[in-house]
Amino acid sequence: MTEIEIGKAKRARRAYSFDDIAIVPSRRTRDPEEVSVAWQIDAYRFELPILAAPMDSVMSPETAIALGKYGGLGVLNLEGLWTRYEAPEPLLAEVSELQGIEATRRLQEIYAEPIKPELITQRLREIRDAGVTVAGSLSPQRTKLYVKTVVDAGVDMFVIRGTTVSAEHVSSQAEPLNLKEFIYELDVPVIVGGCATYQAALHLMRTGAAGVLVGFGGGAAHTTRTVLGVAVPMASAVADVAAARRDYMDESGGRYVHVIADGSIGKSGDIAKAVACGADAVMVGSPFARATDAPGRGFHWGGEAHHPSLPRGQRVEIGTVGTLEEILFGPSRVADGTMNIVGALRRAMATTGYTELKEFQRIEVVVQ
Repeated sequence: MTEIEIGKAKRARRAYSFDDIAIVPSRRTRDPEEVSVAWQIDAYRFELPILAAPMDSVMSPETAIALGKYGGLGVLNLEGLWTRYEAPEPLLAEVSELQGIEATRRLQEIYAEPIKPELITQRLREIRDAGVTVAGSLSPQRTKLYVKTVVDAGVDMFVIRGTTVSAEHVSSQAEPLNLKEFIYELDVPVIVGGCATYQAALHLMRTGAAGVLVGFGGGAAHTTRTVLGVAVPMASAVADVAAARRDYMDESGGRYVHVIADGSIGKSGDIAKAVACGADAVMVGSPFARATDAPGRGFHWGGEAHHPSLPRGQRVEIGTVGTLEEILFGPSRVADGTMNIVGALRRAMATTGYTELKEFQRIEVVVQ
């Protein structure tokens, strides 16, 4: 790929966001009713290629159950309010009333409450008792500490999610998490990320992960680009990681690792573009935070927003547009891609003549 000269001492390659690209129609069209958006990871099949981000503004046990019954996968934040407080609803209501810079300070105070292992067990069992696939998320820093509790509670899928996760974390302070050894010893499939480059993704795939999350520095509630200067345009990131998946399949003799776009998925068109760039599924936050039945009450924030020493996110007001069911399946009352996101994906695939997600990954895209 041609590099661009930033200055005499630095060169860089051009990378593209979802806003920079567009999907090109093919010679064939289909009826949306003929389109399947189902996907399968390990032994688990889902009717929707959509995971809900493990963020307190998006997922509670109740919303994780609802999304599971609709055919998606709700991932519960096991370091969030639901595992720190027996009854977090009053705190969620308080967060929605905070003003300005007070919000960050108060979030730091609220999340200073210790995580309680017994609440991890209780929340995951609530989801399991509802009969849907159970998924929970921990950061790499807390995985060793709580993973036994998580597995003993009966989790079906375990997510290790951080701003950026590598297979080669180096630390002089403590023994880092050995991902390959850790994943090998677990009896449940592991999804790990984020990453945004070919090489980093290839290394994560070699750990035995069932899926890799692509992206960091993006998202409606993140300020990572501003605070750390770190961000990678998502269209290029997904395409690079999809290339790593292809090469890892050759290297491993056919083992397929799922690519999940995680970041900058704000509208239905972003979902279609993510799949077109090679994603098997997407992890979304802000679209579900806009649900009237979401825990955030029209506000959205992630774990970075309450970091005790260097917050890299913020609580943002994004408003509400409809119920979770309406956001997924409509009917839509707006023309901005925030409602009926599944219907929009089906129509994008039908308009370009594709009936399966893996076929749609081969669609032509152009730079706008």
